[in-house]
Amino acid sequence: MAAVLDAALSFFRKAEFTIDAEHPGDVVQRERLLDRAMGPGRKRKSSEAIRRGRVPAQGLALVARDLDGHVIGTVRLWHVEAGVGPDGAGIPALLLGPLAVDAAYEGKGIGGALMRAAITEAAARGHGAILLVGDPEYYERFGFFAEKAAHLVMPGPFERRRFLGLELKAGWLTGAAGLLVGTGTRLSHPGIAKVA
Repeated sequence: MAAVLDAALSFFRKAEFTIDAEHPGDVVQRERLLDRAMGPGRKRKSSEAIRRGRVPAQGLALVARDLDGHVIGTVRLWHVEAGVGPDGAGIPALLLGPLAVDAAYEGKGIGGALMRAAITEAAARGHGAILLVGDPEYYERFGFFAEKAAHLVMPGPFERRRFLGLELKAGWLTGAAGLLVGTGTRLSHPGIAKVA
């Protein structure tokens, strides 16, 4: 994991949890956590259609672990094209999600720590913007606002007020309009798509 992420998270290593890069052995724990936190309808969301069959952006799949090493939180970011800009070229960005924390650990700052870690690492890796679908009441504290995604649409049903953007580089989403399209690396084994 990048040195920037390690430095930014040194505080959290002293807490009841740590933030770490997701490892292949975390898949089962992560999927069970997501099933509990988001319910059976989670795979029908528009954002899931973008992620399906793809791998997360390099270095941007993070987990929170309890002191015994169990996965108690997760966040992942995915490569997308955020419509096109005024010049007609596609605008590369990231789609954040899902973010989830085990209910037994809610209220301990884990979700916020995962968000800050994801944003810090995405910025350190040179990405220009992050988009997500979520409650503005929660995500605005991290700098996500509906205005940044006002002219973008998801590939399926979504609530306009919950489609939010954060520019990591000033003006990155200026003039962006159109459909969000997944652009990340595809899984090499179709059977793995169910757990990715």
